Amino acid sequence: MSGRPPMPPKPFAEAEAALNEAIAALPAYEATTQGLRVQVRAFWLDDQSQPEDHNFCWAYRIRIENHGATSVQLLERSWEIIDGRGNVEHVRGEGVVGEQPVIESGSGFEYTSGASLDTPSGIMRGAYHMVEVATGRGFEISIPTFSLDSPYQSGLIH
Repeated sequence: MSGRPPMPPKPFAEAEAALNEAIAALPAYEATTQGLRVQVRAFWLDDQSQPEDHNFCWAYRIRIENHGATSVQLLERSWEIIDGRGNVEHVRGEGVVGEQPVIESGSGFEYTSGASLDTPSGIMRGAYHMVEVATGRGFEISIPTFSLDSPYQSGLIH
């Protein structure tokens, strides 16, 4: 006997588990390119949005699964973010969330990021620039088009 009672679960771990469960229940948008499956789930961030100031915020969780035979590395991302009025913003940058992950064959990489618009709805789509680790061959994979909808949009338009 150690003399210590077991530690209760940490509130953060419980909150994270509940969030992961809620996100898993959301609709998934998927695209597969050259054996790499990209799955996106977007969710509304009520606590970070200020509709009265035309500030609408979402987060999205992306999982990239490597069903191919070789390891790949994600080097860059490019996005088209289209607001509810049809205005398009192009975003390009290195890696994702500060990383350029190597994704081994049979494994995956997951991250969460976010977007904000001045309209209550929009869509996003994009691509990742990848390289095969062994050969250095570069190629693009699709990020599926996904919808950004809020409770402030009258009727879902996407």
